[in-house]
Amino acid sequence: MSFVRTFGAGLLAAAAVTLPAAAQQQPAAGAATAAADSAEDARLTTFLDAAFDASLALSPEGMTSLGLKTGYDRLDDYTDAGAAQALALREEQLAQLRRDFDPARLSPAGRVSYRLFEQAVEQDRRQFAWRNHFFPVSTNGSPAGDIPVFLINEHRVETVDDARAYIARIIEAQRVMGEVAARIRTQAEAGIVPPKMVFAPARADAQLVITGAPFDDGADSTVLADFRKKVSALETDAATREALVAEASAALAGPFRQGFDTLFAALDAVEPLATGNNGAWSLPDGGEYYAARLAYYTTTDMSAEQIHQLGLSQVAAIRAEMDAARQEMGYAGTLDALIAAVRTDPQYRLPNDESGKEQYLSESRAVIAKIMAEAPNWFHRLPEAALEVRAVEPWRQETASVAFYNRPAPDGSRPGIFYVNLADMTQVSRLQVESIAAHEGAPGHHFQIARAQELPGLPKFRRFGFYGSYIEGWGLYSERLAGEMGLYQTPEARFGMLSLQMWRAIRMVVDTGMHAKQWTREQAIDYFRANSPVSERDIVKEIDRYLNNPGQATSYMVGQLHIAGLRQKAEAALGDRFDIRDFHEVVLGNGALPLEVLTEQVDAYIASRQV
Repeated sequence: MSFVRTFGAGLLAAAAVTLPAAAQQQPAAGAATAAADSAEDARLTTFLDAAFDASLALSPEGMTSLGLKTGYDRLDDYTDAGAAQALALREEQLAQLRRDFDPARLSPAGRVSYRLFEQAVEQDRRQFAWRNHFFPVSTNGSPAGDIPVFLINEHRVETVDDARAYIARIIEAQRVMGEVAARIRTQAEAGIVPPKMVFAPARADAQLVITGAPFDDGADSTVLADFRKKVSALETDAATREALVAEASAALAGPFRQGFDTLFAALDAVEPLATGNNGAWSLPDGGEYYAARLAYYTTTDMSAEQIHQLGLSQVAAIRAEMDAARQEMGYAGTLDALIAAVRTDPQYRLPNDESGKEQYLSESRAVIAKIMAEAPNWFHRLPEAALEVRAVEPWRQETASVAFYNRPAPDGSRPGIFYVNLADMTQVSRLQVESIAAHEGAPGHHFQIARAQELPGLPKFRRFGFYGSYIEGWGLYSERLAGEMGLYQTPEARFGMLSLQMWRAIRMVVDTGMHAKQWTREQAIDYFRANSPVSERDIVKEIDRYLNNPGQATSYMVGQLHIAGLRQKAEAALGDRFDIRDFHEVVLGNGALPLEVLTEQVDAYIASRQV
């Protein structure tokens, strides 16, 4: 549903994970093969791995996310100087690549890797120019929530030294909050201020982090509770455990809390400058900024108008499918009446209590188990990493997305996690349980992201690469694929899946509407409400999410339509020789790819099967 959560929240962590995922030109089926097809390819792989490690070294949070304990007592650098340092390193790597390697001496696979590295640095350079247009505090999250999530989910405490590193990171949060606060003020001076609706929920979620001991007389706050739990499991004496907890409490009550006060002060200073809830068009050079974001997220050169029109056509097509499902359901009213009913009728909801939340989680786990059992008929290889389903923690429910996926640690120390926001069960549709689990878990993000990390013989940057339209396109493609795999046995379940497909079609319309066509937030909400049974709460959260992250929401359906179109092309060309497992291996077997390169992979697969 939401953008995939990857490494740490810092700017340098983002720079590290956007290294490209290069493709291999396969003469046979598109399974990933060893990169060392030649001595020169092997030398290139060594260079690329070193480049990845050098960029990753600038991100302590990124290293922790990959299971490393280097820089374990530090958080990322969130300054502009840090971002410039990361780009400068990438530029140096590109210059060295061009000096030391001749594409003519590489295999086809090596040449594609070379080409994509070039393109990635060029994309980094383009996006760097707009770095100050990104809001570090928004309804999509902020360091106030991201740092606790990072510590809880990714900082392992296996030794006393690990515990002391955790405490050091609690203290480091003060620096990060100061850097983010300075950035907020600098942006405001340039006329870049978050929308009005950002401030209240951002403050509210941050306040929850500093609620409880040691900030007040309540039960342990979320970070202290996590630290105490991890320290209690250490094989050390009680006095050491007590001392560590006391040190963590002092760090939280002191530097950590002071950092939050610094962040709150910046928000207080900037909020009066917020003039409305407008899209990218209202920012300095907003049109160019939005075009750059569309290019980044879709990996295409599609214009805002092209994406808008594609969205409108998809809304119309999916409405027709939803109406057919309505008739199969035996619903006598109109499609619009059914949309309203699904949004409000209690029969489409689970109980609004802990039992309802547990039922949602249990049903999601059952969906994933069913898909995993059926998957060998559809995939040659499955991810080895475990997959867990969890509810979003209460203290970040107001800014967390409806659902999202966290990648596993490559060493197996952390599973892939499908998170779902169950803040208010009256706003959660039971008809969408299956398709959300398919998107975020299996066969969606887990099959692609976890599997990519496990691909043998690939350079590191390919295994951890990010291309938005590919990743989210696969997630959305997986929703319909899950139906082929045996989900959606009733017309109600199929209607639920279609309602999520509609959700992503709407995104193309409202994202381009708000950021390029000057739609108001209210216009976007009204359009969403008219075409989707998504709850009122989630409609508002989604629209606010799109406002804060221009372009990202368009990537889902652009990618899905591309993948589905490639499958149709392969089926038509190969007829009886088409094997869905081969096709999925072509799509997944080389890590994340820009859509252009994915097309090349599928074309090569088709040609190899026609010989």
